[in-house]
Amino acid sequence: MKFANKKKAQSAIQILARLLILPFSCLLLISFFLLCNCLGNTSSQKEIEKPIDMTYSMGYNIAQLEDSEENELIRYGYELFQNTSKYIGPGNDKKNNVYAGNNLSCNNCHLWSGTKAYAAPLVGIIKRFPQFRGRENKIGTIEERVNGCMERSMNGKIIPPDGKEMSGLLAYMSWLSRDIPEGGKVFGQGFVKINIPDRAVNLDKGKTVFEARCIVCHGEEGKGVLSNDGYSYEYPPLWGEDSYNDGAGMTRVITSARFIKGNMPYGATYENPILTDEEAYDVAGFINSQKRPTKRNRERDFPDLKKKPVSTPYPPFADTFSIRQHQFGPFLPIMEYYKSEYNIVKSK
Repeated sequence: MKFANKKKAQSAIQILARLLILPFSCLLLISFFLLCNCLGNTSSQKEIEKPIDMTYSMGYNIAQLEDSEENELIRYGYELFQNTSKYIGPGNDKKNNVYAGNNLSCNNCHLWSGTKAYAAPLVGIIKRFPQFRGRENKIGTIEERVNGCMERSMNGKIIPPDGKEMSGLLAYMSWLSRDIPEGGKVFGQGFVKINIPDRAVNLDKGKTVFEARCIVCHGEEGKGVLSNDGYSYEYPPLWGEDSYNDGAGMTRVITSARFIKGNMPYGATYENPILTDEEAYDVAGFINSQKRPTKRNRERDFPDLKKKPVSTPYPPFADTFSIRQHQFGPFLPIMEYYKSEYNIVKSK
């Protein structure tokens, strides 16, 4: 009897042990899978964040450069970038050294001294050239790209490719790109993408957005705010004689809307935009409906007209859509035409 009771007791203990071990084993198994999943997610997250950390957290404090001939050229390029008018524009007292035709600075478009993500940052750009450019329909150099900005955004003339000014700007760009891998592809290059509305720009709504969000910095007449030096701009003009000319990329509504969405009004970032896609689209159209300088020889742009962005506001075109539609949309029908007619996918 005692033996039987003892055997029953042992069986009961074994059953109880199994019942206790089973959930504990399940818990260990679940924990293992959760840990693996977390490790996998961490690795993925690091993979996503790596370009951001590498590109925009390296430190770009020009004041920390040691004294050397090389660093002196980098500093000069930085000064040209920040205070373009003072060195090579109308604010320059050396009349034979005036290349910029307005008082904008490179920093007015390439924000944070060319280091802000999705504000056409210059980080990595030196390593992306030579590069094919549809506007010229050829492989172009970085010097040619800089001079494209000089003739359009700066409404001026080309800088001598072998001069001190070009050397300084390229030295600064090289310094910004110093730790970027070959090929120069980085997170945040160019501008953010937007969902292009399937309609024309609403100029009235664009004006409303401008009055509500933009005049505090750029003024009611879009003339901007001068810096204390009296000739460069703290907040640049958006139209008028001292703005970019009508051959600049920013005159394209889609390009302008993408810049605005990721950066404007002041304080906006690609992570925390302030305007909706539609607001950015309408206000871009309103800004570009205003008068500005005319670029000479615009008709020579895009020798292969099929490579011309659909929102380029001046002819000729490789299609029969009106100039107004190319300027203010709707753009999706034009994009659909190029896809069906030429099998070309357009995004701007």
